[in-house]
Amino acid sequence: MPEPTLELPLAFEVGTFIVLGLILLFDLLLVVKRPHEPSMKEAGLWVTFYVSLALIFAVLMFIFTGPDYGGQFVAGWVTEYSLSIDNLFVFIIIMARFSVPRKYQQEVLMVGIIIALVLRGIFILLGAALISNFSWIFYIFGVFLLYTAYQQAKDTGEDEEHGSENKVIGKLRNVLPMTDKYDGNKIRTVVDGKKVFTPMLIVFVTIGLTDLLFAVDSIPAIFGLTESAFIVFTANIFALMGLRQLYFLLGGLMTRLIYLKHALSVVLAFIGIKLILHAMHENELPFINGGQHIEWAPIIPTFLSLGIILGTIVIAVVLSLLSPKAKQASIDAKLEEDARKARGAADIEK
Repeated sequence: MPEPTLELPLAFEVGTFIVLGLILLFDLLLVVKRPHEPSMKEAGLWVTFYVSLALIFAVLMFIFTGPDYGGQFVAGWVTEYSLSIDNLFVFIIIMARFSVPRKYQQEVLMVGIIIALVLRGIFILLGAALISNFSWIFYIFGVFLLYTAYQQAKDTGEDEEHGSENKVIGKLRNVLPMTDKYDGNKIRTVVDGKKVFTPMLIVFVTIGLTDLLFAVDSIPAIFGLTESAFIVFTANIFALMGLRQLYFLLGGLMTRLIYLKHALSVVLAFIGIKLILHAMHENELPFINGGQHIEWAPIIPTFLSLGIILGTIVIAVVLSLLSPKAKQASIDAKLEEDARKARGAADIEK
């Protein structure tokens, strides 16, 4: 892995963050001023716009920095985008569990994305500081990713559905006055003359806790592909941009990507191994090889990493779409959604 010597024109770095900040601000204002469920066409156009924006930025990275750092950005973006899609699975469960009205799901997703950006920004700064001062931290990152890959591979998804009702949320329900009814997108409302919280607060807390867990996983993963904090941060921003629209675009297709979790476990395990090999090559720990670098430890090239990551994800998506099990899962999810809507309509009539 190259040393973190990426140098870019200051105007390019500043301009990048200004443009991305303005786009995110516009997206946020759009959600706040016009809460609605986007059509497939609207969601598709937004996703295409954000993906095109990331690809344009990748081309600029190749032009300004050369193929190595450009490849690192693409590999990082693809990895983070895949992990973000996995995040969407959990968001779907949260939305269904708390029966969030479709009209206000955009706002919930936008809040989730903002929380994710803040948390990942903090982890990126901490991670960059650690790896610049302690090369042995790659051993810890590598082992952590291997453990995460193992957990991801054996996870059936059954625990996720009940993950939102954890101790923190249970305490919130016990401590705070709360109604079971939504009042638009409000966090607080008035019931019988008293101010109480709505379930939207619980939804936001759940989304925030979920983002924290995913940030813990995703940041070590991308630091296994690049040591440049600029690349790490921009790859995360581009991965999260358009995630809200992707949620509505994919719709029922999400339930058919049954092998995506397995693909992500392979990707995380691969990056974990790559991190450990890098740590061995840069070794400074006195109890390993006498504190000397382990020169025979291979360094995996960026483009080989990119090929393995892309290949694994593409294979998983194709196998998922062709699987009869995935088709049945999609049918079951549709029936469950119809039943949930029917229950909601019955509650309104009452």
